[in-house]
Amino acid sequence: MQQRAEVTAFVALGANLGDPAQALREALQRLSETPGVRLVRASSLYRTTPIDSSGPDYLNAVAEIATTLTAPGLLTALQAIEQGAGRERPYRNAPRTLDLDLLLYGSARIHSPTLTVPHPSMGERAFVLVPLHEIAPGRVTDEALAAVSGQGIQRM
Repeated sequence: MQQRAEVTAFVALGANLGDPAQALREALQRLSETPGVRLVRASSLYRTTPIDSSGPDYLNAVAEIATTLTAPGLLTALQAIEQGAGRERPYRNAPRTLDLDLLLYGSARIHSPTLTVPHPSMGERAFVLVPLHEIAPGRVTDEALAAVSGQGIQRM
């Protein structure tokens, strides 16, 4: 059986219900235990105010992984981790126990009914760009960081 080559991918993590710091730590652990996924590094945690949402402040981070999973397979794995953390989707941008978004999957450009990569709004969100810049500075331009500089974000 032929082994798929590893692809570098980036995943955004966020939570604002329950114990968000613990939820992010557990999500990183579950991600590292997922067959076909190797956790390369994770950013610091960042506290951010909700955007287009309500509820308490979020904790956010970004993880770099190396994976042999396909992008849809990785999305399925991320959704399983969310479900294990009690994720519910009562309405768009509802407060959440855990949110995992596939930001980048190698150099792929994917537009399907269930997955868009690069993530369509990542360039508008400090809670994605700042932690992504921390672990992969070459992936975020100074212009992109300047464009989100007015959004409240605090490194923990």
